[in-house]
Amino acid sequence: MSAKSDSPAPPEPAGAPAPGVPHTRLEDAYALFVGTVQLSLGVVLLKAAGLATGGVAGISLVLNYLTGLPVGLFYAAMTLPMLAVTLRAMSWLFIVKTLIVTFGLFAMTAIAAQTIDIDWISKPVAALAGGSVIGMGALALARHGAGTGGSGAIVLWLYRTRGWNAGRTQMLFDGCVLLFSLVALDVTRVLWSLLGVMATGAILYVWHRPGRYTGY
Repeated sequence: MSAKSDSPAPPEPAGAPAPGVPHTRLEDAYALFVGTVQLSLGVVLLKAAGLATGGVAGISLVLNYLTGLPVGLFYAAMTLPMLAVTLRAMSWLFIVKTLIVTFGLFAMTAIAAQTIDIDWISKPVAALAGGSVIGMGALALARHGAGTGGSGAIVLWLYRTRGWNAGRTQMLFDGCVLLFSLVALDVTRVLWSLLGVMATGAILYVWHRPGRYTGY
């Protein structure tokens, strides 16, 4: 007669992630708001110093310097076709959340232009503070199922479908954007902008990893 084993299941290895608990809708809404505020603030700081950044935000800043048209206008115009690329792999909820962020940034940067006046900010401070704030905003949005716009959606799509590290992928994309920024910025400003991009990428590289966070 075979006896059933009553031995307990082996313990989880030390440091194993706990089961995730989905965010509530209220938590998601609050994260979208806070993340969009952080993105907008980072863009405002960089623009005050005449710097660029990576992704769609960086291209939008460069086009703003060249034309004088609102940053948010370019941001929204470029995000829509990039989101179309991710339709098959990403959920409609992700697309809707990212659109909310996109148009939220459009509105917040427009409001900031009328309510925030920064007479002067040093380039290294703008690069480090602006880049870090953008990184934390991107992290908050990613953890709640939203992208930071077109480039953020592409990065998350590659992260989820192919397992590419979000920080490294974003930095590769951002490097191309910085090369493009040379059409409007001198080399010194581009180098300070690179510092800001590294600050953003470092946030995502350290914290946006499988198993590092279980809330989503």
